[in-house]
Amino acid sequence: MKIEILTLFPEIALAPLRESIIKRAQEAGIVEINAHQLRDWATDKHRKTDDYLCGGGQGMLLKPEPLFAAIEELRTPDTRVILMTPQGKPFKQAEAQRLSTESHLLFVCGHYEGVDQRVIDELIDEELSIGDYILTNGALAAAVITDAIVRLLPGALGDERSPEDESFTDPKLLEAPAYTKPTDFRSLKVPDILLSGNHAAIEQWKREQALKRTRENRPDLLQ
Repeated sequence: MKIEILTLFPEIALAPLRESIIKRAQEAGIVEINAHQLRDWATDKHRKTDDYLCGGGQGMLLKPEPLFAAIEELRTPDTRVILMTPQGKPFKQAEAQRLSTESHLLFVCGHYEGVDQRVIDELIDEELSIGDYILTNGALAAAVITDAIVRLLPGALGDERSPEDESFTDPKLLEAPAYTKPTDFRSLKVPDILLSGNHAAIEQWKREQALKRTRENRPDLLQ
């Protein structure tokens, strides 16, 4: 897979992707990740990428010229172009799984008041949001989604079973509590059921605990 991020802040996008699992996936050739400076496609001497809103309003908007030039140069017939924007569809695990089957993703990162609507109408395949809040720009959001996608690629986690038993693998259920050794720490003990060796009973306990956690933390998932 190849993932490209188009942004005014390439280092912000790349910094979280240079460590741990995502770093190893790149080194293993599982994924190629690049971030591109949008200003490289600006043609004026000041490399201007934004301008005032037509019709008035606060803030600045990313101009269509550099975005059109950059996207048209970077995309191929297999590219899925995704705009990071608070107005986008909420990003969930199902979207990560779907996008992990693509061969080439191009994330376009909004900034200021967003991007000119003509870019969205003509060049964007889908719009995604990582939450109902506003970030300074879309670079961090693109890094978050990239992380979620890459860890699903075959070989990225090392253990092929790892993504199969996590929160949101079942979209309506959080993951059950987990414990490790020592089994008794400061008189805080691992539940006896997890040490019983009774796998059927353990699975039942995990299901009950997952439901309990979901009711407490994310009751909206059960509605």
